[in-house]
Amino acid sequence: MEDAQNENDACNPSRHKKPFTESFEETPLLVVALTYLGYFILTVFGYLRDILQRWDIEKCHVPRERDEQKDFVPLYKDFDSFLFRNLYMRCRDIWNQPVCGVPGATLDLLERVSHDNNWTFQHTGKVIKGVINMGSYNYLGFAENTGPCAEAVIEATRKYGVGAGSTRSEMGNLDIHEDLERLVARFLGVESAMVFGMGFATNSMNIPALAGKGCLILSDQLSHASLVLGARLSGSTIRVFKHNNMQHLEELLRDAVVHGQPESREPWRKILIVVEGIYSMEGSIVRLPEVLALKKRYKAYVYLDEAHSIGALGPKGRGVVDYFGLDPGDVDVMMGTFTKSFNALGGYIGGKTELVDYLRSHSHSALYAAPMSPPVAQQIIASMTIIMGEDGTALGADRLRQLSENTAYFRAVLCSMGFIVHGNTDSPVVPLMLCMPAKMAAFGREMQARNIGTVVVGSPATPVTEGRARFCVSAAHTREMLDRALEAVSEVGDLLQLKFSRR
Repeated sequence: MEDAQNENDACNPSRHKKPFTESFEETPLLVVALTYLGYFILTVFGYLRDILQRWDIEKCHVPRERDEQKDFVPLYKDFDSFLFRNLYMRCRDIWNQPVCGVPGATLDLLERVSHDNNWTFQHTGKVIKGVINMGSYNYLGFAENTGPCAEAVIEATRKYGVGAGSTRSEMGNLDIHEDLERLVARFLGVESAMVFGMGFATNSMNIPALAGKGCLILSDQLSHASLVLGARLSGSTIRVFKHNNMQHLEELLRDAVVHGQPESREPWRKILIVVEGIYSMEGSIVRLPEVLALKKRYKAYVYLDEAHSIGALGPKGRGVVDYFGLDPGDVDVMMGTFTKSFNALGGYIGGKTELVDYLRSHSHSALYAAPMSPPVAQQIIASMTIIMGEDGTALGADRLRQLSENTAYFRAVLCSMGFIVHGNTDSPVVPLMLCMPAKMAAFGREMQARNIGTVVVGSPATPVTEGRARFCVSAAHTREMLDRALEAVSEVGDLLQLKFSRR
């Protein structure tokens, strides 16, 4: 009786009292109409230029297929290539900007100029110093070249060098890798963990090892490209549920359990629910208590990608599981990357010992890829030790608190200015809606002119009408830095008429 009561409590999302406040204000209809008009004009003039280039009236700067190749499968996707030529290439002055120095709270940019509308660049040799960095995933401020982490990395480099020269299954398994895996398992609160040298491959190469033909993957519609690729490579049947919509997820689960596989009607070999901790374009946090409740009710499995949430959420910085106060053992596969909060490289998979042992012998990323560089592993060990407070200082707790305060302040001020800001109130990923393609480019240039480094994102990475600036708040940002950035955002917002909110 007591066991049944405990299971019912675990399946009840209301038991977890963490407030869940998100904002997804709809863009005004006039702005949507003007955005479509902007893309229409871009499309008309873009295809007109393509015609002129085909007739050799205008010079073509991009690679083209030879005439004899066009009868076969085209090398480029037509519309993606069109957007690349006419939107991305025209705005390259605000993307791919060379950084010369540590990408911490501030950074130094190498100035470059273009005399042919951003098709090519010339470097002036001038360095733009002290640009406030509002675009890097440096959530806890570990992007440093001084301090305890840097000192530990230097020592590890002297001891191990920079590479292992073999896969871990052969001669590349170092003691520092095993030390890191034990630390990660303890940090996550799971039985075992395994680390990989590339974060993207942690998803794309491990999902195919966990699911295959006869399995069903239920994926959030805003899942990262690495999750999408991994699901496709697995050969599983894929069904997509609306973003963070638990009603739609339950409908798909119920249908999968009742009807089974489409043709044979046999039960699915496995049902895997794939979600992220923080969605990197929306700034939203997964409704994990409800996901786990559905998982238990329908006997499915949960694959949790914590690339942006590990280190950035929870009172102890242990991700979305820590944020909601849940049991890590309820999540079947805990995945995350070290490229954000830990200022390193690679990723991890955590869970039960049987899961990790299986991946060691079946994952292509484990068997064929080069192992993590020893200095990188040491950077993770040093930063994770600080977050856990095992370095004997309160530095980790201070950074976690500072990140939380900075996030709340930055979001609140942006909303009060009249901008449409998406996402959860506790998410350090802060999307500010720009919508129109011309205003996206202008926003990036105007902010850079004010010494604020930002990232603007548009279609196809976002819906056509939802181009945005994506700010990433860091514990390394001081209140003065945030105020300077907010002042610049407000000034540019007035200049470009970006304060769309009706609230």
